[in-house]
Amino acid sequence: MLVIKLELTRRAMLDLHEIKDYSIQAFGQNVASEYLDDVEAALSMIQEYPDLLKSKKNISNFFQFYQVRNHYLVCTRAKRHVIVLTIKHCQMDIPERLLELEPNLLKEAELLYGKLFE
Repeated sequence: MLVIKLELTRRAMLDLHEIKDYSIQAFGQNVASEYLDDVEAALSMIQEYPDLLKSKKNISNFFQFYQVRNHYLVCTRAKRHVIVLTIKHCQMDIPERLLELEPNLLKEAELLYGKLFE
């Protein structure tokens, strides 16, 4: 079985903290915990089955996506690595937001690749 290493960028970790904080305020601790458990389960699924990540050419030519409830995990893949770059709400204008972030996300991915494959 192919072992995939899954990593979250600092941006993705900050996104998770924001999702947690918002969910606690809006829906309570139990709902927030369930939501984050679903994100964690999705990350495990992606690590085990990276082909679950899908390209969305109408959104970006560079990134792959996986939907968890109301959020997209925005990822990139290289060899035996999956890197979660950011996590964005589905109701967001994802193409527009990624256009704003894309140069930085691409640089971040390149830096990570450099560290992973040195």
